[in-house]
Amino acid sequence: MVQALTLVPAEVSAVYNPILQEIFYCIIGLVFIANGVKAFKDTSTAKHTTTGIFWCIMGFSFIAGPYVPSALIGFLLVACAVITAIGGVVETKNVVPTREETRANADKIGYKVFIPALILALVSVLFASVGIVSGNNAIGVSAVFGVIAVLAITKAPAKSVITEGNRLLDNMGAVAFLPQLLSALGALFTAAGVGTVISSFVAGLVPEGAHFIACAVYCIGMALFTMIMGNGFAAFSVITVGVGIPFLINQGANPAVVGALGLTAGYCGTLLTPMAANFNIMPAALLETKGKYSIIKAQAPIAVIMMIVHILLMYFWAF
Repeated sequence: MVQALTLVPAEVSAVYNPILQEIFYCIIGLVFIANGVKAFKDTSTAKHTTTGIFWCIMGFSFIAGPYVPSALIGFLLVACAVITAIGGVVETKNVVPTREETRANADKIGYKVFIPALILALVSVLFASVGIVSGNNAIGVSAVFGVIAVLAITKAPAKSVITEGNRLLDNMGAVAFLPQLLSALGALFTAAGVGTVISSFVAGLVPEGAHFIACAVYCIGMALFTMIMGNGFAAFSVITVGVGIPFLINQGANPAVVGALGLTAGYCGTLLTPMAANFNIMPAALLETKGKYSIIKAQAPIAVIMMIVHILLMYFWAF
């Protein structure tokens, strides 16, 4: 921690605050551990022990990760992966409001339910833009304001922050950690030279000067890799190095157009993958849809149409 502080220039130390960042990580870790303790206590659920172990390990990793050997964290993550693979992470018992209670609360609160969401966006943008805290910390600060607003509007007890948070985590399960894991995977793929391998493969598919085919391969590749990784930014670095630069930009395409449309082409893949848990699985859990993939099925036609539009726009605008 001291080393991190010394590496930050004095003029930006007020913005980049690693101590505040660690506090938020500790809060997240404590929420995970609370969910694990709840699982241990729920003896009516068959796999409550493995579920409790999983959440406690993740909580420990978020809290103590920077201060213990990396090998230990790696071992614990492998253990969590094994628990997940054998179906050891399940939803434990939660107090779920009845349909009548939900309807009554919705009628009572009305459109005020959107106020906390607006606070999340406004506070995070305000704090980050004026330089009070860094972008990542601004999200944490806005969450605190959002929680205060929720409690003020709903008059719910403070403990509901934990109980409802646990219910959401139970609904999501292990996919709650996909964004972190997939972003790390993208960096690993780029460092390992996956883009170079893809470039060699695509060289045999795209004829010299076939700009339309190159646009199609790049956009579809961005969407497919985003579907695999669940992260458009992670896919962007790999596919742009492998396809975008050698087969488009080096052939005379406008880099700004290629970059902008390439990234949004990846988002077409985001609409189609459960790996993008925070976009597709989390909303399904929040809305309590009948099927886990209902949102993806509804988005699929739009994603296909937008992919075709991206290919055409890149072909006509980039060259």
